[in-house]
Amino acid sequence: MLLALDTSAGGIGSQDVIAARVGVSGETLRLVAKRFAETGGDVHATIARKKRDLPPVPSPVTGEVEARLIAMACSQPPQGHTRWSLRLLEKHVALAEDIPDLDHSTIGRVLKKRNCVLI
Repeated sequence: MLLALDTSAGGIGSQDVIAARVGVSGETLRLVAKRFAETGGDVHATIARKKRDLPPVPSPVTGEVEARLIAMACSQPPQGHTRWSLRLLEKHVALAEDIPDLDHSTIGRVLKKRNCVLI
């Protein structure tokens, strides 16, 4: 892309023609040209991956939390309920002091990952 955009060898075609020749969209071509200009013409900085501004957020679900969650899901449901539901598990996880508060969708993902089906 950068070679196709190089103007030192003479005139270049329109960006649409270059994008079609290179096999990318016009927007991708525009963004690469913009990044090339922002990096001061440094090719390696242009094609390198951008560093993340923020580090990734660690998951609140560790192995110990997962084991406690599965144990809770496999235990008897509270009185008045015939089975555990994700929302019921969410309420009981919020009451447990050694387990961080988890959303019912997170609980469902953990149980699905371990093939633990709520019946």
